[in-house]
Amino acid sequence: MARIRVLVVDDHRIFAESLAAALAAEPDVDVSAAGSGPAALRALERAAAEGRGYDVLLVDAELGALATGGAHAVPVPRQEETGVVDGISLVAGVSSGRPAVRSVVLAEKDDPRAAARALQAGASGWVAKDCSLQRLLAVIRGVLRDETHLPPALLTGVLRELTAARKHRTESERLVESLTPREREVLRCMVAGLGRKAVAERLFLSPHTVRTHMQNVLGKLGVHSTLAAVALARRAGVGPAEHSAGGARLGDVVERGGQLAQ
Repeated sequence: MARIRVLVVDDHRIFAESLAAALAAEPDVDVSAAGSGPAALRALERAAAEGRGYDVLLVDAELGALATGGAHAVPVPRQEETGVVDGISLVAGVSSGRPAVRSVVLAEKDDPRAAARALQAGASGWVAKDCSLQRLLAVIRGVLRDETHLPPALLTGVLRELTAARKHRTESERLVESLTPREREVLRCMVAGLGRKAVAERLFLSPHTVRTHMQNVLGKLGVHSTLAAVALARRAGVGPAEHSAGGARLGDVVERGGQLAQ
């Protein structure tokens, strides 16, 4: 019997352990649990190195929320303090780096926008946390057959969100195309988080010239701040400029780890 290797990723320990125990009772399922995004990434690396990679990731939609504050926040154990990774970011990273692994997002509530973001990130399913074990197992086996699973009540909302996202991306791409090649270089530096001085050093321009280019970029994109320009650029698929060996300092303009919408 072919066995399905599942990794449950949830920082609610009781839920993660309970779900893992329920799945482990199935004769064809091997299951492990991770309490954070970084822990999940390490588990994936270890499993791959041992030649027994995971097949399915079950990821909490609110992963990382306990570590980022709030009235009911719980401190993250020190060994996990390698950075907070939210659920959607984890799905995107796994989809990009380990495409054979299928991701299913577990959510406490229906949220068409979040579900659409999960699908865009590469998730194969969105399932309610309070669904039956039989339903969850059906989804796990379904995504391994390359099926996509969504609750019927979410389908219309998710399609609406995906259509709107595609429209925004098309508009963003059109605006970026209006930039000159030099302005696009400057925009990519902005996406990388480089400040005006660092951009000037990188592109061998004066700070005054860079300031002019940045103002032109904002004007042509129709935005009033660098953060808004970066968000639009990311929607258009503009990536950051590669960092030079000189190690220009990042974070002068863009907050590192900021949750800018894709």
